[in-house]
Amino acid sequence: MTTQTRRTQAPSSPLGPARRWTRDRWLDLADDLLAATESFSSPGRALVSLPGPVSASGRWSDGLEGYARTFLLAAFRVRGEDGADPHGLLERFATGLAHGTDPRGAERWPTIAERRQAVVEAASVAAGLSETRPWLWDRLDAGTRERTVDWLAGVVGTDGYGNNWLWFQNVIEEFLRSVGGPWDQADLDRNHELAERLYVGDGWYSDGTGRDGSLRSFDWYAGWAWHFYPVLHARIAGRPLERRHAERLRAYLGQAQHLVGPDGAPLLQGRSATYRFATLAPFWAGALADATPLRPGQTRALTAAVLDHFTSAGAVDDDGLLPVGWHGRYDRIRQLYSGAASPYWASKAFLGLLLPAEDPVWSSPAELPGPWTRDDVVLLRAPGWLVSATTGDGLVRVLNHGSDRLREGSTGPRADDPFYRRLGYSTATSPQLAAEAVAWPAESHVALLDAAGRPSHRDAVVPVHLTDHVAVSRSRVHWLDLPGGDDLGGTSNAGDAAGFAGLRHGPWLVTASVVRGRHEVRLAWWEEAGPAASGPADGPDHDAAWPRDPGPWTVRLGGWPLADDDAAALASETAAGRARVTRADGLSSLVVALRGLDRAGTVERTGADPLGRASVTPWLADGTPSDPGEVAAALVVLTGEPLPEDPASVARVVVHDGSVRVLWADGAVDVVPVAHATDGHHPPAA
Repeated sequence: MTTQTRRTQAPSSPLGPARRWTRDRWLDLADDLLAATESFSSPGRALVSLPGPVSASGRWSDGLEGYARTFLLAAFRVRGEDGADPHGLLERFATGLAHGTDPRGAERWPTIAERRQAVVEAASVAAGLSETRPWLWDRLDAGTRERTVDWLAGVVGTDGYGNNWLWFQNVIEEFLRSVGGPWDQADLDRNHELAERLYVGDGWYSDGTGRDGSLRSFDWYAGWAWHFYPVLHARIAGRPLERRHAERLRAYLGQAQHLVGPDGAPLLQGRSATYRFATLAPFWAGALADATPLRPGQTRALTAAVLDHFTSAGAVDDDGLLPVGWHGRYDRIRQLYSGAASPYWASKAFLGLLLPAEDPVWSSPAELPGPWTRDDVVLLRAPGWLVSATTGDGLVRVLNHGSDRLREGSTGPRADDPFYRRLGYSTATSPQLAAEAVAWPAESHVALLDAAGRPSHRDAVVPVHLTDHVAVSRSRVHWLDLPGGDDLGGTSNAGDAAGFAGLRHGPWLVTASVVRGRHEVRLAWWEEAGPAASGPADGPDHDAAWPRDPGPWTVRLGGWPLADDDAAALASETAAGRARVTRADGLSSLVVALRGLDRAGTVERTGADPLGRASVTPWLADGTPSDPGEVAAALVVLTGEPLPEDPASVARVVVHDGSVRVLWADGAVDVVPVAHATDGHHPPAA
């Protein structure tokens, strides 16, 4: 695995990328990406098998994926140039289509009945055929058209699509209808009803439900799937985007623009991060459908900055390919469904090529998006995120009090999914993805340590209180046990608890983030689990299979992780109640005790972070076990700017008569709702 460290600092000119990335340069990159993949095509060009890991669906399916996702890129490129095809792309993909849909051919594609993943890829094939219809579909021989319809029609009448996949079926059947093929209104009606159930508000969809029916699965799929495919669907149907989709897309973009830093780095959170600049798909969709709050020059600046960020950081390797990873290749970032061709969902970022050169997005002067012009703290209520952005260092931080993607069964061993259940995510840091980091989480994580010092994991993240500066959530915690003690053995990453012998249930752990500018006061306390604290992760079924941990427990609070390819570039400092990691470029991660948490240290890992081979996380912990309701608090900072001489002077935490107040040095006061708070810390054990 290789990584490439990105130096995090405010760009000298956030509009510079927009000036460099003209529409012609976008076209050139599209051409380069397509040219680099051509040599990996099968003789009949139906399967594009790229070097890299193999998905759970197997190499055969991965070859279809390589074809479909690069075809989507070619379709946007050719349609955007009104059919001009100087590199013969349509001939290449028409040949592949003829071979791939031949049920007796050596290069045939897996049917939808044979590989469920074929549904995803068939949607790209259908969309690409629609966009290029005058120059490809309409010129195909009748046999190839019939076989293509037969292959796509495998989706008709199927069901069980519980998340964004329902849009794949919608797009495929709309294309089939447009060419006189079979389709089923019942499929579309069912998908419409499910989509409405998954809509949460403010433009956000939960990408499926949790095991308890909760709607708390939030990530970039809200944009690159839920808002991207309705626009393609409308284009296939030859009609404007439906009003409800347009309104929701506009609302979503009003919030999503806060999740991209002025250096072009998007928030690194959620599954399928290897799609990288696919994050741009909804921004282009909004411009295409006239459903965006951004002015044309702002869309141009934001999209160019993101593309520039990834290409500058090595997302395109020396062979011109997009490997699995975030910047350079990093296989641990993938999910089991991801193969070597999966990163080419990044093709969605080229939707903007459908806008002609004279469109205002390409011809207007570039403008700074509003979030890049000011320091701000913004509440995104639907996902339960507090977003803190600072222009001086170009950082965007998200404090997560609402997203968990809790899919695992309630009675089996389960590790936290680092892409969803960390307390903090940012544009400059990554969750730690090595097996030991998943088994024993530290970064941006608040845990109860058991008697052996093992950190707790979380179940459902239940929002309790959300305001413009204060967010509170709680989770029922548990501890994982390994058959060989602390020997990880074959434990895998990304929340896979294979190899764990069992778990022990714990209490409710409540966490709060009080945010002013770059400063977060992070608080934590625990409450007894039982009838008085019932919730979706509680109850007899939840507790039946495994014992409860008897305690005692101490609170540990982990700060932001920093990474670099050179371990020597990460300097650590620890003292009583304070830990700091500083990178050579000036980026700092700091935790300072404000209440309790007198122990301090760092966790050092190798190979756990896609942003650098070495990573370090600072932490604080109580020196003695805590009682129910006993509040621990720390100042948590991620910044590229100088820190005050005494960071602890930034804020004070006062607990009195069951209330918690955060008193800021500038006079601001935030009140944190606490059901049961104790006034004093537990005295040291005798």
